[in-house]
Amino acid sequence: MRQGVLLVSWGLILQLTLLLFLCFSKCHGGSLGEIRGLAPQISPSENSEPFLPTLGPSPMMPLTPLTNGSIPALSGLCTLNFSAVETLFSITTTDCWTSFAPYLANVVCCPQFDATLVTLIGQSSKFSGMLALNLTHSKYCLSDVEKILTSRGANVRLQKICSIQSANLTEASCPVVSTDAFEGRVDSSRLLSACGKIDHVNECCDQVCQNAISDAAQKIALNGLPSLSGAAVSPEHLTRIDDCRNIVLRWLASKLDPPSANSVLRGLANCKINKACPLVFPNMTHVVQECGEVLRNQTACCKAMENYVSKLQEQSFITNVQALNCAASLGTKLQKANVSNNLYNLCHINIKDFSLQESGCLLPSLPSDATYDKTSGVSFICDLNDNIAAPWPSPSSEPVSFCNKTTKLPALPKATSAQKGIQMQNWKVPLFMSALSAIKLLLL
Repeated sequence: MRQGVLLVSWGLILQLTLLLFLCFSKCHGGSLGEIRGLAPQISPSENSEPFLPTLGPSPMMPLTPLTNGSIPALSGLCTLNFSAVETLFSITTTDCWTSFAPYLANVVCCPQFDATLVTLIGQSSKFSGMLALNLTHSKYCLSDVEKILTSRGANVRLQKICSIQSANLTEASCPVVSTDAFEGRVDSSRLLSACGKIDHVNECCDQVCQNAISDAAQKIALNGLPSLSGAAVSPEHLTRIDDCRNIVLRWLASKLDPPSANSVLRGLANCKINKACPLVFPNMTHVVQECGEVLRNQTACCKAMENYVSKLQEQSFITNVQALNCAASLGTKLQKANVSNNLYNLCHINIKDFSLQESGCLLPSLPSDATYDKTSGVSFICDLNDNIAAPWPSPSSEPVSFCNKTTKLPALPKATSAQKGIQMQNWKVPLFMSALSAIKLLLL
């Protein structure tokens, strides 16, 4: 039986491979080696419009609406109000679409999945009066949510991709669970005033809502504990504050309509994701050997650097600010390994080189949701101001930040319409990536 499954899988792989060759030979009259030439060449000095790459529907899925038409068999043991977040389920399905969820995980998919779960518990608390689930209940509910999403086209490994566990739906170590207890300890009017609607650009610097959330989390974390005034804060108490922050977010989601709650939660998530580089840096021994303190062969050095960066390009889409952080992190690691030459300048490394290729792009620092169209597939906005040189860190360099006025960040793209995504339906590189993703899944 196992052998039969393997035969079917390899048969699909052969069909997909043949499809790739036919697609590129007939549609472009060229070879697979010419893929890079298909990407639009954009000058960073141009006043360019944002680009919406279209991730063509996977060969594993028919070109139909984003659902398999089946009604998932739910546990019947989860009492959360799923209908309250129906719109968010649709958004999450598209943002976490099948084989592309791992590539959009850090910046789009997982923040949206998390926002949906927070809003779901918050909205349901209007009837239950509880801002958390017990562990048994949370297992049923998380399983049901995943069944709903995957039945509509989301990735079947969503929990693993986003590191979401049933315990994330509980109160964890936070001592306050009920809405009554929460509102008895927190200045709810101040919290709503600060977080009812946030400025997605300025919030990351001004932290008006974030500070209000932290204050509320600290207050409920102290419930049942003596005052910590003047005392050192223990790691256990810091963990409790973090757990209580989730309770605060759920309460906030209960006081806003689901779209507004989702907007606030995604805005707060953007502040967090742009603070660091999400890429995993592999071993750089070969780069250090070829590009060490005494540079003997520039060609060999740049080839080693190009090979290294190509490994980073296999990981995920990232935002332009994350790319700057990644460039700074990699440059610092190389400098600590006695690479003193500016390899980015020497080898012409741009910040977009840190994002997923072949159809890779940098997402705007405030990434938007993906959109789905039956004809063109899944689309999302790219920042076309990403063709700028990666900055090599210097001893005087300050950390990349939204709020550092001396840091030159890539400009945000202009507003656009969904029509641009439809116009890109004949761009074949995304179809190539979609097929490769399907093959990769079959090999797992």
